[in-house]
Amino acid sequence: MVFRLVLGCGTVCRQVTERLSERDGDRLLVITADESVVETLRDESVPARTADPSDPDAIANVDPPDVIFVGSDRTDVNRAALQSARDRFPDASIVAYLGGNATAADRNRFDELADAVVDPTTALADRALDGTASPSAESAIELREHLADIDGRLAVVTHDNPDPDALASAVALVAVAESVGVDADACYFGEISHQENRAMVNLLELNLRNLAHDEPLGEYSAFALVDHSRPGVNDQLPPDLHVDIVIDHHPPRGPVPGEFVDLRQGAGATSTILTEYLERFDIDVDAATATALLYGIRVDTNDFTREVSPADFRAASVLWPRVDTSLLDQIEQPSLGGETLETIARAIKNRVQRDSVAVASVGRIGDRDALPQAADQLLAMEGVETTLVFGFASEMVFVSARSRAADVDLGETLRDAFDRIGSAGGHADMAGAQLEIGILGSADDEEEIESIVSVVEEVITNRFFEAIDTRPGVPVGAYTQTSEWLFTQRGEPEDGESA
Repeated sequence: MVFRLVLGCGTVCRQVTERLSERDGDRLLVITADESVVETLRDESVPARTADPSDPDAIANVDPPDVIFVGSDRTDVNRAALQSARDRFPDASIVAYLGGNATAADRNRFDELADAVVDPTTALADRALDGTASPSAESAIELREHLADIDGRLAVVTHDNPDPDALASAVALVAVAESVGVDADACYFGEISHQENRAMVNLLELNLRNLAHDEPLGEYSAFALVDHSRPGVNDQLPPDLHVDIVIDHHPPRGPVPGEFVDLRQGAGATSTILTEYLERFDIDVDAATATALLYGIRVDTNDFTREVSPADFRAASVLWPRVDTSLLDQIEQPSLGGETLETIARAIKNRVQRDSVAVASVGRIGDRDALPQAADQLLAMEGVETTLVFGFASEMVFVSARSRAADVDLGETLRDAFDRIGSAGGHADMAGAQLEIGILGSADDEEEIESIVSVVEEVITNRFFEAIDTRPGVPVGAYTQTSEWLFTQRGEPEDGESA
């Protein structure tokens, strides 16, 4: 049972309270100074008390709530209520309505004390300019109808070598499907090799199916894609596969198939979108799924600091009361394997730095998930704002890049640098690429292989530096002839998935 406390009940809060009161099994208490509102709420069987929500005495005898919503119409009342609530209940998740007359000081204080802030100034603009802030009732109804039409078993497929956001989204969509009577499996191709990702799957005991490259798919009557949007692109499904459902937050790099498509580039994670659908379907989320979804949001938004949206904060506040925090701590602090530490060490040792940009080849790798960790470590070095780390596995080069520079769009930069010799994609601050070195397969001895690798390292390094120095959208021209005979063109990955 989740206990929600509402302090102040203005215009916005009344709508929230009506929604909360409809939840079966949850506990709700409203404290407001407006006696008429209290009488109305009690007539509607909503527990309510008459008291000044900004007065600390009003909550002195209240049991510790899981979630607090501060929602009077006045900024000064909400600020005082927020301070009292945080002092009295330091562990509660607090969502605070800013009110209509907030100063810069008010905004700063709300940001310090609340887990999420609802700003009326930006809320209307967000809703008008970004229809992706929350799924409409029509979208939920449409998804339910598509699920109900499935006759047979549904495969919910992530991108290859899935990250926490993809894994959590797949598990959540399975729960949504099963709520309407559709049997479903959360499926993935490739490996789960990153230490934190393995810890997440093992500790939460997530029910996942690892599909082999050549595994028959005839047992499935329908297919859904999560955290990517095209079959055969960064998954091992047939490119011409009929797709029933697509839910993703990445910008598409081509036509998106699907009977039902929900692409929300405004959301920081696909887990955010699935959390909202779980709410719409009124599904009681278990601790494992809630923990996985919150972790997926935190990873994709870099703990709510990267490409984050109000919807991500709202989803986190919904999930938090059901999260197993002890398991979350264990997931976030796994031990690093020796190979990962060696990869990070080679990246630091081999880095080539020009101004605030660092590029490093780590040579042969056995675990491609070590690359983004190495890129993150380079980014933590003094004077470095953009990093690119790459390594070799069989006839492939895997590339991972990170940036905190305001004037760098890594997704566009990597596409400019590598689209002609491989495949690349990603976000402004996190991106990746995959390049196939066909000539390596015909190399006869180790000396020849090392010579090819040395040339490839030079090509990748120089193309990236050139792309950084070139305005976004202008193709990189240098090293074109060298690149074309070294690399074999390959299908491009969905944005962000190879990062």
